[in-house]
Amino acid sequence: MIDLHSHLLPGVDDGSPSVDVSVTVLRRFAIDGVTTLVCTPHLNATEVRGVPHEEYAAIFAQLVASAPTEVTLKLGWEIMLDAPGVDLRAPHLRLGGSTAVLVEFQRSGLPARSTEELARIRDSGLVPLVAHPERYWGCTTRVIREWRSVGAAIQTDATMLLGSGPMTRLAKQMLEEGLVDCIASDNHGDRRSLRSARLWLEELGAGEQAALLTEVNPGRLLSDQPPLPVPPLHLDRGMLGRLRELVFGR
Repeated sequence: MIDLHSHLLPGVDDGSPSVDVSVTVLRRFAIDGVTTLVCTPHLNATEVRGVPHEEYAAIFAQLVASAPTEVTLKLGWEIMLDAPGVDLRAPHLRLGGSTAVLVEFQRSGLPARSTEELARIRDSGLVPLVAHPERYWGCTTRVIREWRSVGAAIQTDATMLLGSGPMTRLAKQMLEEGLVDCIASDNHGDRRSLRSARLWLEELGAGEQAALLTEVNPGRLLSDQPPLPVPPLHLDRGMLGRLRELVFGR
């Protein structure tokens, strides 16, 4: 599996506090079958010109030196689009140096011209990968379809698929309508993982979707290829409780 969104660069934001914590998570991920992981610390778009890239690269090198060799580590950012029109084309802002750039919006609500901003980023030669749209107040599948129509790719968080509440309902609706391109852990030095989502999908008989969402499409984004369409997923609502027990042991 390939995880494009994590906060395992130690000591730089609200993610993992130390190399030891990050390595513990990475060892578990290696057992789970994660082969590539991108560290994506938070960054506001308005701050990209002053980003301490060299400092973060040095921290990243320390993590790579301690990490299990089974997991290939790459560096990127999760960029908050706090202002429109910012140039994100610098190679160090992208996911592992690819043409994909992980972006997010404020959870309190989407800007009025979110689609236009994603279209601008796409027109600059990048692929905006929108992180966890299920978290944004007022976001709907109609909005997500608009984003996809201008060339954006969509990432949902693994933990959202086995939770409850409106965010989980939107995440599942996105899967049911074939609007998700990849799933990521968004791990912050904790127990979040891709494995839970993959097990859930496979238990549903959605092995094709599981492979596309956790392996094929993330790999294609890192190699500058467009993600493949993910077939809509039919969710049997009556199975969800049993699946939570299967994955989480409760």
